[in-house]
Amino acid sequence: MNALLEKRSKAEDEYFARQQLELRKKWARERAEEMASGQAEQLKALHFMKCPKCGMDLHTIELHHVRVDQCASCLGIWLDRGEIEQMLQPEREGLFERIMSVFR
Repeated sequence: MNALLEKRSKAEDEYFARQQLELRKKWARERAEEMASGQAEQLKALHFMKCPKCGMDLHTIELHHVRVDQCASCLGIWLDRGEIEQMLQPEREGLFERIMSVFR
């Protein structure tokens, strides 16, 4: 009977050790994700509204009725997602009208 209790005790110890290991792995993954997220936020704050070419500050200007970012130093213009489509949209409509005027 003593051997049976010892065997159960050893199995229980192994079970709880595995459970504890899984909890530690989960905690380590969560910490790594938090740190990666924090680092991404720090990098974003460091580079927000900075020129990718020369590193100077970007200023928002209006160009073809779209607000874009321009560097005051190198005069580079930087577009966010969808801004070039917004700028080209009136030209496309004008192009279509010009093509259609040929058939009138």
